[in-house]
Amino acid sequence: MDWFKTKILNDKPVVFDPLRRQWVSLTPEEQVRQKMLYYLVETRKVAAGLIAVEYSIKVNNLPKRADIVVFNNLGEPQMIVECKAETVPITEKVLDQAIRYFSGLNVKYLTLTNGKTMFCYQINDGKLEVLTEFPL
Repeated sequence: MDWFKTKILNDKPVVFDPLRRQWVSLTPEEQVRQKMLYYLVETRKVAAGLIAVEYSIKVNNLPKRADIVVFNNLGEPQMIVECKAETVPITEKVLDQAIRYFSGLNVKYLTLTNGKTMFCYQINDGKLEVLTEFPL
């Protein structure tokens, strides 16, 4: 895959997202999302076809978008990845957001990252367990 291609479009920086196959605004959060996508596909060898970016979900009947959702080979969602800009600390508020998304998808894993810090959790019987390593 061709990663981290950038250009200026309408006086704004954009990056080509090889998974969405389109140019997207290069915001600080998008930088982290692209690094995480690269990590998933190139380092962890998750098939690109099993990854959805800005995946639409319903939370309490409200439309929301999970930054990244990773599916298993049966098409079932396995992990939500919530990305924040590097300047945004990973706090309980970020975890609460990811947990709300979990309620819309019922995944096994949650990952939170700002590009510098990554927290991974496994959900067992409604309980959140901190993982010491990336689960996929």
